Amino acid sequence: MFTQFKNIDTAFKHIKLFSIFLILACTLLSGFSIWKSFDMVKTIQGKIYILANGKAIEAFSAERKDNIGVELRDHIKMFHHYFFTLDPDDKVIQANISNALNLADESAKKAFDNLKEQGYYNNLISANISQEIRVDSTKLDINQYPFQFRCYATQRLIRSTSTVTRKLITQGYVRNVSRSDNNPHGFLIQQWETLENSDEPLKP
Repeated sequence: MFTQFKNIDTAFKHIKLFSIFLILACTLLSGFSIWKSFDMVKTIQGKIYILANGKAIEAFSAERKDNIGVELRDHIKMFHHYFFTLDPDDKVIQANISNALNLADESAKKAFDNLKEQGYYNNLISANISQEIRVDSTKLDINQYPFQFRCYATQRLIRSTSTVTRKLITQGYVRNVSRSDNNPHGFLIQQWETLENSDEPLKP
């Protein structure tokens, strides 16, 4: 009889140890499942899908500081594109200048007003001159705020009989503003000025 009780006691200990092990295993498994679920949700939230031409393109969200150099350069490039890409059509000129002025402060408006007073845009229209620009490089200082930049670009004035190439260097500062449809990067160029705008020598 005592042997039987001893066997029962041993079996109870085994069941007790097995139950403790099972509870611990279930606890660890539940904890791992919860952690993995949160990790998956965080990963999914970090993905952005952009619909372009009927196709979903995956993008990834990131802190602005991670891409600030790229965004600044693109903002500066787009401003110069709109300000200097002109055709001999008053509506095109007004539309492009309007887009450019959404990306800069009164310093750009002042430059536009000065060119307008000098008859620059009227000359483009009357002489059927198209103007294009290519931004070659942009030097940035992102270690200070507002961010200072210097833009190096090549400007082309296209006439029916010839094309004039000009070297363009501008500089200014960029500060943060709210993003909008008219200003998707959320930057504003300020204290913008032209340092050089001269004809490049003709190649032999």
